[in-house]
Amino acid sequence: MTDGKFHIGYFGDGPWAHQALEKILADASIAVDFICVRYETRDSVLCQMGESHGIPVKCVKNINAPDFLTEMQEIRPDLFVSMSFNQIFRDEMIHLPCYDTINCHAGKLPFYRGRNILNWALINDEKEFGVTVHYVDAGIDTGDIILQETYPITDADTYGTLLERSYGACSKLLYRAIRQIQAGMAQRIPQQMIDPIGMYCGARTEGDEIIDWRQSSRRVFNFIRALTRPGVGATTYLDGEIVKIYAAHEVPEARRYINTPGQILAKDVDGLTVKTEDTVIRITDYETAAHVRVGMRFQEK
Repeated sequence: MTDGKFHIGYFGDGPWAHQALEKILADASIAVDFICVRYETRDSVLCQMGESHGIPVKCVKNINAPDFLTEMQEIRPDLFVSMSFNQIFRDEMIHLPCYDTINCHAGKLPFYRGRNILNWALINDEKEFGVTVHYVDAGIDTGDIILQETYPITDADTYGTLLERSYGACSKLLYRAIRQIQAGMAQRIPQQMIDPIGMYCGARTEGDEIIDWRQSSRRVFNFIRALTRPGVGATTYLDGEIVKIYAAHEVPEARRYINTPGQILAKDVDGLTVKTEDTVIRITDYETAAHVRVGMRFQEK
C-alpha cells in the first residue's frame, strides 16, 4: 500500500462490530479494505456500512478455503481484525497480514475463554467481567494479550446490562489496540504467564435454560438474571406448561428451612414467592398461560 494508511480486513457481526467499525472509519489514518460478515446471518448493518463507505463486503462459508486465501493474498492488508466473528482462523490466514490477526473477546482471558461468556460470568456470581484484545493463534482464545480491562458486576446487573456495556467497552478497546499496533507500540503478554491452565466455557444449548429449584436462592437468582432479555429467559414448568421467568430478587434475611423446592408459597400483585433449596426467592417478571395458585410447584420437565 502506498497511500500511507494502515490497512485492515474487518471480520465481524452484531452491535460489537457495528460500534467498533464506526470508531475505525472515523480515523482517517486507517483504511478498511473489506468487511467480511458471518455467512449465516449476513449482518445487514455491516453490509449497509460497507455500501455507504464504498467498502467491499464479503460473505464466505469458509474463510480458510484456497480461493479466499488467494483473494486475501492479493489484497494483503496490514492487519486482520475479528469482532464477534464465528469462524476459526487457520494458520495461513492468521499470518497472512503483515501484523497478523487480532480478536476482541468479552472475557477476562485466560479465564472465560469460549462461548456465552457474559451469561456464564453471571451464573458464576462473578464480581467483574473482562474485555480482552488478543492476537489470534492456533488455539481458541489463547493468543497473546494486547489489552485488557475489567468492569464491575453488581446485583443490579443482568445479561442485558452487561451486554450493553460490553458493546462500548469492546469497541473502545479494539480501536485502542489497532492504534497501538499501527504505532508499533503493542505489547504481547502470553496468557500462560497469567495462568498456565486458564478456563473454557462451552456454548449454552437448548435445555440449559431450565431452572433447578433445588439450588440455593443465590444460584437461582444468578441463573435467572443471566438468561433474561434479550436472552431466552429462564424456564420452568407448571402443570406441563412452560413458564418464562425474567426477573427475580433475593429476600434479605430470609430464613433457611427445609421444604419442597419450586413450590409457590405466595402470590400478589408484585409477583410470586417460591421455595428454593435453602430459603425463598421473589419472582417479579414472568410469563405463563397457566393459572398460578399458591401451593402449586414449579418443576423441571
